[in-house]
Amino acid sequence: MEEFSYARVGDAPAALKEVHGDSRARYLAGGTTLIDLMKLNVETPRRVVDINHLPLTKIEVTDGGVRIGALVRNSDMAYHKTIRTRYPVLSEALLSGATAQIRNMATLGGNLLQRTRCSYFRDLAWGCNKRQPGSGCAAIDGYNRSHAVLGTSDKCIATHPSDMCVALAALDAVIATQTTDGGGRRIPIGEFYVPYGDDPAKENTLQPGELITAVELPNTAFFAKSHYLKVRDRASFEFALVSAAVALDIQGGTIRAARLALGGVATKPWRATDAEKALVGAKAEETAFAQAAQAALQSAKPQKFNAFKIELAKRCIVRALSTVTAMA
Repeated sequence: MEEFSYARVGDAPAALKEVHGDSRARYLAGGTTLIDLMKLNVETPRRVVDINHLPLTKIEVTDGGVRIGALVRNSDMAYHKTIRTRYPVLSEALLSGATAQIRNMATLGGNLLQRTRCSYFRDLAWGCNKRQPGSGCAAIDGYNRSHAVLGTSDKCIATHPSDMCVALAALDAVIATQTTDGGGRRIPIGEFYVPYGDDPAKENTLQPGELITAVELPNTAFFAKSHYLKVRDRASFEFALVSAAVALDIQGGTIRAARLALGGVATKPWRATDAEKALVGAKAEETAFAQAAQAALQSAKPQKFNAFKIELAKRCIVRALSTVTAMA
């Protein structure tokens, strides 16, 4: 077992002070990812800073939308009345993930930083550029059925695991943070995750020690007409083979605005902007949905065992869009 120190803090300044200058310090919230990876020696923090007592557990309705504290538990978020009515896609995504017990522990901030479930990443016996840069990617020539077809590189094909983040990508979420220099940032979720490129170990734009404090959702009326569809091998405690988060603004049978994000197929929560452009101005019917699905997957690069995901994702998109159209 790797030795580490533990500290419990009660406010953000104390948390930032504890991790300042230590690249191997980690924040502990629900622990549903961090503790797993520590047991596997994939994560070996030198210092663990418990932030569960920080005042970041509220869901606040504002003039601009909703602000969700980083320590809000997934279950509380999923069942919150405002989330269920204004952003049903988020509630559905949360309830499709993991199990009730894990949702009771997992937090918003932790979910944003959830790491891949790639079996090669989680097993020290295999080369993994995400875990150890320069060691290779065993998944490329290995069993890659669960791996990504969008956003991949010759260094990594690991799939982003989160359901919640796919919904947040479709909802134009903004991530609020505090930095160790006393400042703060507001980061659109589309700018939060970074392409794998030559350094798959770098997954987001957070600075060392930067603390996520909240996520802000805009007050966009048509987000109330939204849906999350997840296709998986079993009905519970299973990660997505493919998933789609969609929202549509339909007036007189014509799509005025659209949001579409994909999960289970990409290296990050994948906003399908080409598909959204194809939908705007089109009639809300299956022909347009199929064309949008084609646009969403046009850049997909399958591996030996996961080519089926491309067609499955297209069908998932069409079904999700059809479901939202029936709502409208």
